[in-house]
Amino acid sequence: MQHQVHRYRDYVWLTGILVLAIILRVIGLNAPLWFDEIVTVHSYVQGPWREITQGYSMNNHYLFTLQSKLAATLFGDEIWAYRLPAVLFGTGTVLAIWWLARDIAGATVAHVSALLVAMSYHQVWFSQNARGYTELAFWSTLGMIIFLRGVQLPRRGIWIAFGLTLAAAVSTHLTGAFFFVALGMVWLVLVVTSALKGRFSRDLFIAPLVGAATGIALLVAFYAPVLPDIFATVGTVSETSSADLMQEYQNPLWTVLEGVRTAMGRIGALALLVAGGVLVVAGIGAVGLHRRSPLFAPIVLAHIVLTLVLLQTLGMRVWPRFFFADIGFVIILIVAGTSTGAHAAGRLAGRPEFARYLFAAAAAVMVILSAALVYRNYSGPKQDLAGAYRLVEDIRIPGERVYSIGHSGPIFSDYFGADWGNLMSQQEYDWALSYPGPIILVVPFPARSHRMIPMLKEDTGQVLQSVRRFPGTLGDGDILVLRRSGYD
Repeated sequence: MQHQVHRYRDYVWLTGILVLAIILRVIGLNAPLWFDEIVTVHSYVQGPWREITQGYSMNNHYLFTLQSKLAATLFGDEIWAYRLPAVLFGTGTVLAIWWLARDIAGATVAHVSALLVAMSYHQVWFSQNARGYTELAFWSTLGMIIFLRGVQLPRRGIWIAFGLTLAAAVSTHLTGAFFFVALGMVWLVLVVTSALKGRFSRDLFIAPLVGAATGIALLVAFYAPVLPDIFATVGTVSETSSADLMQEYQNPLWTVLEGVRTAMGRIGALALLVAGGVLVVAGIGAVGLHRRSPLFAPIVLAHIVLTLVLLQTLGMRVWPRFFFADIGFVIILIVAGTSTGAHAAGRLAGRPEFARYLFAAAAAVMVILSAALVYRNYSGPKQDLAGAYRLVEDIRIPGERVYSIGHSGPIFSDYFGADWGNLMSQQEYDWALSYPGPIILVVPFPARSHRMIPMLKEDTGQVLQSVRRFPGTLGDGDILVLRRSGYD
């Protein structure tokens, strides 16, 4: 009877957390689309069904795009409809993290972990993003749950389910393969060490192979029409990365600091301290979870290291979003580390009963901090390209030339229908400003644009006057509108 009461309370907590997760993800859901969302929506979601999987593109998260297309078909071409699958999978990830944490650490850690994921700045940000990252996180978390259960009970049905999650994850985004390869590496080590100890299990060897083969077969069938494009794209990705003006994007340290900065704001050198603190507490959590779930922390570490190695090997940018699926896992480690630390402090003080209160106080601090940070999601849109377009069209006078800077040109011309020009180099910029008369420049991604056209920053405030800055929560997501009233 007592067990049933506890389970009922657990589900009441879970229900409340999921309701909160949905509310946080619905607020501001109709905010303007940012650059990558517009590329996906305009190029794929708004096109015919048959064209969605006719060619490979890094901007087309295939399984998610199909779901976004379905939502738009059902509810209309609305921004919130394009993002609806991200909301659902973001909320589903909260549920999956609760389920996983309960399996490996108990109900208390599960409640706190799920609550922190529900309130996570990054989780909410990506849950309101018309791309497949929350779906990838959901399938990865579900894959982790099934993998850990399959190792304990290696039945073929469990591993077939694992294969289905593998197929779903990689059908959403190719980098989903990194996580399942990491799981495969851990499984292989487990099989080899078991065999060396004389405890080889035929079921643990055969059943996972059947599950993986099922997933791979489904993937080959799903991607068959675009396999040549995939190989061509992967083969040339290093060329585009090496030519990128923002070379720091290939630096793993930048990735760590950018992840902290986007969550907490510009805190300078404190970012390193925060990252170090997270690493220490997560390490304590890994130690604390080892007895109950010895494979969990090694899997998380294997995925992070493998992703870094593969991205560097392929010459790809080390975007923080490639580690998005790990956020929930790291939060579990942090909460478990806090619990382990609280119990250790209670024992050292000779008052083990205080551990409960210490953990509750620490959990309350983490929840309050998360609440303060998640609010930043609603301080503005990710990137207000739509607002910049409307402003320019409203203030533009007859005969005034307008130019966008950088790769945003097709966005303004094709998606918004603007008749603007586009400047991609210092030479083109010099040419445009050499002609007399009024001119407006729209500058998305200022840091990148200033590197592309060095004189742009120098001219701002002199030749060019600032009309308005549109702030965005995206890294380097602000948009500048500059104007020259005549020939200077």
